[in-house]
Parts: sequence; structure tokens; C-alpha cells
Amino acid sequence: MLRLPNNQDKFFVYCVSLYVSNYNMLEELKQHLSDHFSFLTEKKLLIACSGGMDSIVLARLFKELKYNITLAHCNFSLRGAESNEDEAFVIDLADKLSVPVYTHTFDTNMYASKEKMSTQMAARALRYQWFSELMATYNFDFVLTAHHMDDDVETFFINLSRGTGLRGLIGIPEINEHIIRPLLSFPREKIATYADTYNLRWREDSSNAETYYLRNKIRHDVLPQLKAEVPNFLQKFKKTSDHLAASQALVEDYVTLVRTLVMTETTDGYNIDIEKLRELPNTSTLLFELLNPFGFTSWNDISDLMDSQSGKTVFSPGFRLLKDRKTFLITPRDEGSFTQEFLISENTKEVKSPVNLHFEILSSVGHTDANTIYLDLDTINFPLKIRKREEGDVFQPFGMKGKKKLSKFFKDEKLSLVAKEKTWVLCSGQKIIWVIGMRMSEEVRVTPNTENILRITRILE
Repeated sequence: MLRLPNNQDKFFVYCVSLYVSNYNMLEELKQHLSDHFSFLTEKKLLIACSGGMDSIVLARLFKELKYNITLAHCNFSLRGAESNEDEAFVIDLADKLSVPVYTHTFDTNMYASKEKMSTQMAARALRYQWFSELMATYNFDFVLTAHHMDDDVETFFINLSRGTGLRGLIGIPEINEHIIRPLLSFPREKIATYADTYNLRWREDSSNAETYYLRNKIRHDVLPQLKAEVPNFLQKFKKTSDHLAASQALVEDYVTLVRTLVMTETTDGYNIDIEKLRELPNTSTLLFELLNPFGFTSWNDISDLMDSQSGKTVFSPGFRLLKDRKTFLITPRDEGSFTQEFLISENTKEVKSPVNLHFEILSSVGHTDANTIYLDLDTINFPLKIRKREEGDVFQPFGMKGKKKLSKFFKDEKLSLVAKEKTWVLCSGQKIIWVIGMRMSEEVRVTPNTENILRITRILE
């Protein structure tokens, strides 16, 4: 709602100043979108709207520029009545703008406790997970957030304080897959001027005034002093950020070349040839860059890997890194399968998981290979059990008189660490009767005295 002076002369001056202010922000954004985000035209856009000044300005500008927008508001339930009032405010804004709005209430504290992360990180994870769900459900093309240049500077100093690498110093990307930040090149001051000129209303998050969080300390204590002491600080920061981004692009081009030299894709994941990697300069830094796309971000964990013993394991949220002699093995994490056991009853004809096995009672032995075995049905007890290897496992490999530790059998077969962990064993009671896909047990072999023969076939997909 606009406040209009009563005096006609003052009203004329007010309108002129309003037009100029409107031109500066609106036209500058329009040109910026044309230069860098022309692909947003005619797209279905979801605007993240907290109810704060930045997101309110973003929503109003895109509405005025006649983009197809929908608002999305997250109620994180962190500030009691304030959180609910924020939600009501955004719903009212959507009504005034005549645009759709989606809202969702989260139990952020419970999620943070469950996932063992900070409240801020939990809110961020919940927010972007919900945005992805909205995009998939309602066919949105992009999510727009109201991050601006001051946010970028704050992120720079936060990452700097954490000992980040070059990638962290670049700050917030304007485009990150389906997330777009069209106001990132605009300082907060310009956004505030636009909001004040139009007498826009917005919600103030009371927690933003506190200096408990590092970001707020930087916002309230560090940035104002830098702006006061350094002329055109934000513009100079932007130039530096652009130079850092160009340097990072150069690094990524080099790492792409290195990746073709030392890394190979396998059915299980990826292998890195340690010996080839050692031939290149800045080995530890290269390893860090090669592993970063898989979520390995702790320099301390990665820097010692080159000289670690075989079997050293490091985890990222989605992957596991194993050092296996002269190779680093990168595989997806699949923790649940290592503890599960699967029972097979006597009348079972087929199981699909975790291994596809077919069972058939026959009167004679036919073709045998690593994936087809024949055993004496009377030497086993049901239910059979499929499980992963366990510490201390032993069995009597087919054709041997004595028993052998399963670990020794794997070593003799020259299995990699990943291959060992992907191998299942079939058990009768506590007795291993088949290392599936490799060797059956001598103890259940078919003999001239066998009356009932069971054929088990592993079906490869």
C-alpha cells in the first residue's frame, strides 16, 4: 500500500521519484534476467517466500514482470506464534498478488535430533527436500530464492572461518541445477530501498537480530565496518569472487583431465589408480578434488589416505571410500544389507532377494558351474539362511578335505574388499553350504548314496 502526500506539488515530485526508483530496480533486474536468465521466460517458477523483506521484494518484482510464479512457504515451528504469523502473512501476500501458494509445517527440532545435525542445517535440508517434492508433483521448472550480494559475502566469511578450499570461497552460485538466485548480484541496500519506496510490509525474524549465530555476527558486526572502511566494498568483493570462480573453473578443467587418467567406472562404483595418481604433482589436493563430487569434504580424512594401510575406510553421506592395496574404491553406501538375514523355507521354489535363486529337486546331477550347484538334500536342515560373511566364518570348499577360513578363501581368490562385501553365503544352521556364485561346500556334495538331490541355481540379471 502506498502513502500518498496531500499536496499536489509534493505528490508530483513523489511520483517522479517513485518512477525513477522503480526504473532503477525493476529495469535493472529485467536487463539482468535478459542477460543471464532468459530461459526463465514462460517457465513455471516456485518462489521460496519466508515473508522477510528479500523474498517479498523478489515475489513482487517477478509478479510485476509478469512471470508465472507460485509462492512456497516453510513453517519450521521454531518461533512459536511468530512462525504461524509468518505463514499467515505469506498466504495473505499470495492472495494480494493473485498467485498460488503452498505452505508446509515441519517439526524441525525433532528432525535435527533424529539426523544429529544443527537446527539450521535441518531447516535447510527440510526446505530443499520439500521444494524438490513440489517440483516433481506440480511440474515446476525452477525454484527461485532471494539470496543477494550481502548473503554471498556472509557465506564467504563463514566458509573462510571453517578452513574451506577454493570452492567454498566462491560463495553462493547463481544457478545450482534447478535452484536460481536472480538477486545475487544486487546488494541488500538496493533491495531495501525498493521495499521502502513502495512502503512494502514484511515480517522480521526476531532471531536475525541475535548474534548467537556466526552469520548474524558477520551481518551485524563485520560487514557494516567493512562497508564503512572500504569504498565500494561489495563491488570489489564481486570482482574478487568472479576471479575466484574463474580459477575454480580452471581447476575443474584440469581435474576432469586427471579423472580420465586415473579413474575408471566399474559395476560397483569407481576405482582410482593410486600409482598413476602419485605420478602427478599436488597429489593430495588432486585426490580431494576427485573425491569432492562424492560428498567427501573433510580434508583431514582425505589428506592421510595416500599413505594409509589397505582396508582404510572413509564415509561420506552417500558413499564409502576403501583403500584396497594400490586402488581407492568408491562405492555407494548400503549399510542395511550388511546386517540382514534372509530365511528360506523347505517348500520355496524361488527367492528374488537378496540373490535370485531357484530351487528344484531332481533325480540326477546335470551341468554344474559357479552359479549352479547340486547337493544332498538330506544333509541340510531348513530353513536355510542367506547372509553376509561374519568374523570367524569357516567352511569346507568343494574338493578339499579340511576346512578353511572364509577370509583365507577370499584372499586366495584375490577378491577386492568391495567384492568380499558383496558376496552372500547360504547356510544350513551355522554351516556354510555355498559361497554363492563361487564354491559350494564339500560337506553337502552328492555321493553315490544320495537319494534326494537339490539343485540351486543363481539367476544372473
